[in-house]
Amino acid sequence: MSHADQLQRFIFEHSDIRGEILTLEESFQQVLSNAKYPAPIQALLGQFMAAAGLLSATLKFDGVLTLQAQGTGPLSTIMADCTRHHHLRAIAHFDEDFNYAPGQHLQELIGTGTLSLTINPNRGERYQGIVPLESDTLAGCLENYFAQSEQLATRIWLSAAPEMDSPRAAGLLLQALPNQKEADPEANQQLWEHATQLAATITPEEQLLLEHEQQLYRLFHQDELRIFEANPVQFSCSCSEDRISSALVSLGQKELQGILDEQGSIDIHCEFCHQHYAFHQGDIDDLFDESPPVLH
Repeated sequence: MSHADQLQRFIFEHSDIRGEILTLEESFQQVLSNAKYPAPIQALLGQFMAAAGLLSATLKFDGVLTLQAQGTGPLSTIMADCTRHHHLRAIAHFDEDFNYAPGQHLQELIGTGTLSLTINPNRGERYQGIVPLESDTLAGCLENYFAQSEQLATRIWLSAAPEMDSPRAAGLLLQALPNQKEADPEANQQLWEHATQLAATITPEEQLLLEHEQQLYRLFHQDELRIFEANPVQFSCSCSEDRISSALVSLGQKELQGILDEQGSIDIHCEFCHQHYAFHQGDIDDLFDESPPVLH
């Protein structure tokens, strides 16, 4: 069975380290098909999707994790979000007149900017952490984020190959957990350095082409790992007529009527999935027809 479009957790049995490994194929291809992105932005979209997928494994409640970079460069915004159930989507806004070249990195395209990680639970308070873009790679920026905001030792390896016959993206994450199995902090640090040095030998080709178990055996065959059952990952957009109707109601009937009078209809286009929604006079009237029933 292929490991594509799957997220899989693993832990080191004798040390306080957890890991996540992920490969995307159809979900990545769906995003690429939604717009004509330049090659370096295609690669970054794959990395953002892989990172959001890896980090979604940390969600303990229903909600959405959003990873977004924005700045002053030709790539003004790039983002990916993923639900707890590993439904992924991504998008980028960019200057179509800029001369893009293969291999251009994140900081070069974003310019002066920030990376934000936002968690929106279905219930409860929204959380957001923001760090400046101080690394050429998304993986490096995320490692800085976890060091500064979460104070968790974290290493991440991301790869994307939109130029493949069947484009793929992949990710590997290692994270140090609070001391439990190994009470000696110095020993725990040695185990962490051992694991991350091994993981750092992974190549993009191995990430993109090898099955998850093959990658983990190649890296950690001298360590005892527990590998959990894989979870499917898929492209999915959260837009719906109900959600858009609620957003329209928040604008107010007078504002909407003005748009109708000028344009004849209110047209909404989802940039993520290209679904089109059209609201006409009767639709808007129905949204505000909330007269309570008469009780006898």
